[in-house]
Amino acid sequence: MVDISLIMGSESDRSIANRATAVLDKSKYSFEVRVISAHRNPDELDNYISACDAKVFITIAGLSAALPGVVASRTKKPVIGVPVSAKLGGLDALLSIAQMPPGVPVASVGIDNGANGAHLALRILNLFEEA
Repeated sequence: MVDISLIMGSESDRSIANRATAVLDKSKYSFEVRVISAHRNPDELDNYISACDAKVFITIAGLSAALPGVVASRTKKPVIGVPVSAKLGGLDALLSIAQMPPGVPVASVGIDNGANGAHLALRILNLFEEA
């Protein structure tokens, strides 16, 4: 069982994931990192989400940034989206993450800000500790 699942859409997002894991490494919470594309591996992603026992998901994606929304549409757990500056300075990814339809919430942090994605996940988990 892990507390946090960090999913990136592509291996090219590794540097952003490393910013998140640098924060998570200093925490008491467990985490795992996966590379699963919402576009190229939809069945693998569905299977992973349904089997995953993490309490929070951090999703890292650029361009259309479909990954955070797809994950949020398949779980009731908190999903944090980290937009990547692959094109258009990351604004395309930021808007894709921020403009989810009703009932499919995704929290968004700043462009390329994997560290803040991790900090937000830790704050969410700390709420479970305080309850």
